[in-house]
Parts: sequence; C-alpha cells; structure tokens
Amino acid sequence: MPTLMHLYPLTGAALVGLGLYGIVTLRHPLRQLLAVNVVGAGIFLILGGLGRGTASTDPFPQALVITGIVVAVALTAFGAALVVRVAEEERARDDTAAVEATGDSA
Repeated sequence: MPTLMHLYPLTGAALVGLGLYGIVTLRHPLRQLLAVNVVGAGIFLILGGLGRGTASTDPFPQALVITGIVVAVALTAFGAALVVRVAEEERARDDTAAVEATGDSA
C-alpha cells in the first residue's frame, strides 16, 4: 500500500510518462519543448521524493533538483529562442516563395 512518502515519486513517474507521450505525439516544436519541461518536472519530483527519509532528509538530491531547475530554465529559454528563430526562417522562406510565384520584383 503506497504511503504519503510514495506520493512524490509516483506523481513524478506519471509526469515523466505524460511528458514522453507528449514528445512522441506532438509535432509542434513549442509543444515538444513544453513536454520536455514536463518530463524534467517529473524527474525533479522523483529525485525530491527519493531524498526524503523517515528520520532525516538527504540534501544531495535536493541540491541536484535545485541545480536541475536552474539548468532547465536556461535550456527552456534557449529552446524557445530556437523555436522563434526557426519560425522566422520559415516565414521568410514562404514570403520569398510567394513573391517568386507571382513574378513580382520589388
């Protein structure tokens, strides 16, 4: 029977599964980036749950989670910038193709 101590790791495992499902099924890059963040949040919950004990709390998994959050925020910002850059390149390519198809020379 799961106890309250198992709540964080079980919730983390559910989030990891949900995020992996999102990565596989979603095709939009921003949604895939958000799915990767859901996987990361699940891993953080698992690590945080493993750091809890009956007598004391282990600070090592907590330090890993804090460091992981900082890295995840930085990589999310970088990934969002890449998604915006790719969208701008596709828009410019579509505009160029539309101008060439109409034969306009501006």
